[in-house]
Amino acid sequence: MRAILVANPKGGCGKTTLAVNLAGFLANRGERISLWDLDRQHSSLEWLSLRSGDLPRVTRLDAADEDAKLPRGDRWLVLDTPAGLRGKNLAHALKPAHKVLVPIQPSLFDMAAAQDFLTVLADEKAVRKHKTFIGIVAMRVDARTRAAATLETFLRQFELPVVTFLRDTVLYANAALAGKSIFDLAPSLVERDVEQWQPLIDWLDS
Repeated sequence: MRAILVANPKGGCGKTTLAVNLAGFLANRGERISLWDLDRQHSSLEWLSLRSGDLPRVTRLDAADEDAKLPRGDRWLVLDTPAGLRGKNLAHALKPAHKVLVPIQPSLFDMAAAQDFLTVLADEKAVRKHKTFIGIVAMRVDARTRAAATLETFLRQFELPVVTFLRDTVLYANAALAGKSIFDLAPSLVERDVEQWQPLIDWLDS
C-alpha cells in the first residue's frame, strides 16, 4: 500500500481540500483507496458521509480506527491530518507515509507558520533516509503571479519541490457540498484544474 500524508500545522491551509480531491482522483482512476481522517473535526468524514454510492468508492477510516486493520487489497491510503501536528503525533503519522504533501498558501502568515514545520519535517528520520519524500502544493494561487514567485523564493531554503499550483476556484467548495471531488464533475467544467493536478499526479506515481 502507498500512503500519502497531507500535513501542515496551520489550520485553513487546504489540507482537507487536497486530501479529499486526491482520494477522489484515485477512486476515479479505479484504484482501491482509503481516506483516513486523523482530525477531530472530521471534515473528511463529513465529505464521505455526503458521497453518493454511485460515485467511485472511497473507504472511510477515522482516528478511532488507529489499531484497526486496513482494508485488504487497497493500494492507496490518504491521511488527512489536524492542525498543530508536531512531535510524537507527527512522527507517528509519518510512519506509514511514502510521500508527504504540504499545502501552503502564498501569504506572509502561512509561510511564517510553515517555516518551522518544514525544518522539523526535513529532519525526521524517514525523510533524512529518503524513505519518505516531501512535496509542496501551492494552494489558491496562480503560478504566474507575484505571490507564486514569492512562495517559490521562500521554499528554496528548504530545497523542496513545489509540485503544483492549484488556483482559487469555487469548484472545490461546490463539489465538496455534494461529497464530490473535482474529478467527479463534468470534464468540461474542470479541464483547467485537472491540468493543474497532472504534475502532482506524476510526482505521486514516480
